[in-house]
Amino acid sequence: MNALVFRRMGFVVAVLLSGVGESAWGQVQYTLTDLGSLGGSASQPAGINALGQVVGASYTTGNNSADAFLYGGNGPMQDLNNLIAPNSGLNLSDATAINNLGQVVGYGVIGGGQEAFLYSGGSMQNLGTLPGGWNSYAYGINNLGQVVGWGYTSGNGDGAFLFSGGSMQYLGTLQGGSNSQAFGINNLGQIVGDSDNGTNYHAFLYSGGSMEDLGTMPGGTNSEAMAVNNLGQVVGYGNTSSSGQIAFLYSGGSMQSLGALPGRDASEADGINDQGQVVGYAYAYTNGSYDIHAFLYSGGIMQDLNNLIDPNLGWTLTNAVGINDNGQICGYGQYGGQQEAFLLTPVPEPSTLGLLGAAALAALGYAWRWRRAV
Repeated sequence: MNALVFRRMGFVVAVLLSGVGESAWGQVQYTLTDLGSLGGSASQPAGINALGQVVGASYTTGNNSADAFLYGGNGPMQDLNNLIAPNSGLNLSDATAINNLGQVVGYGVIGGGQEAFLYSGGSMQNLGTLPGGWNSYAYGINNLGQVVGWGYTSGNGDGAFLFSGGSMQYLGTLQGGSNSQAFGINNLGQIVGDSDNGTNYHAFLYSGGSMEDLGTMPGGTNSEAMAVNNLGQVVGYGNTSSSGQIAFLYSGGSMQSLGALPGRDASEADGINDQGQVVGYAYAYTNGSYDIHAFLYSGGIMQDLNNLIDPNLGWTLTNAVGINDNGQICGYGQYGGQQEAFLLTPVPEPSTLGLLGAAALAALGYAWRWRRAV
């Protein structure tokens, strides 16, 4: 094989490999798993862990009750009220988060009020309330078993809490404020939520015993943080001088607007993984109704998740609420005339080695044809 043949082989390989990368394959596609319900007409997830386990709430048969559920990836979702000992007294419950150890938090009607719970190892622990307060709601848990949420304080205000080491700690408020709520916690113990400052509500990051005001987007007055990853990146929503509710990403000390999907002017971010991928929803309000679609924000681009699934499935994905480090997304949408929970799993892309092999074979085939021609 002469030098010209080798040069032409190199040219062919280079041309074939020039398409390697995301653009060569188009948008990432997802398979969809319908999580079903507990027998009722609607289900709504709230959190996902690294194993693809999903938690949330669903109506039960007859739609007379809403129970917390756990979807473990094998078989139908399980009713947490039925898994928990009958004498727990839990009723009308909602599971809001799950860590990688399978520990679940949420809240439900217990006795005469609503209280936060921690489900672990087949048993349920009532987390109680803030000192002198009443009602509590758990919304986040990390892999250390630390739980965050909020409850009413002795002064009847909202109070963000951290439950750790068997006790519930009040996190306070921003300077000048009287109300706060916590919604997420990472494995470093950093906590996010919102607090008033006497005038408006601002997103906060609580770390090392102090609460930091994350501010607002340019021209905005309010913001709320919903989730934080292990890199300290925070997502949520707020307003700007020119729009209503818009999703944001707080990273490196600044708050960035993520915008909205085409044809929609509002959005909210609810989940983020350690790769910086963000999920949420975007909507428009026209002619007295909402047009809502779930989104994935990745690599600086917001994509409509409805464009990343098989259009023949018959689903409209309206809300994405959580994403794990494997890229799996949980959320809910409309299917068969009712609201259903879903789990999206990325379709594996061809590997670079596979592409190299295909390119090399193509080049050899070209070289063989060239050799025969000369």
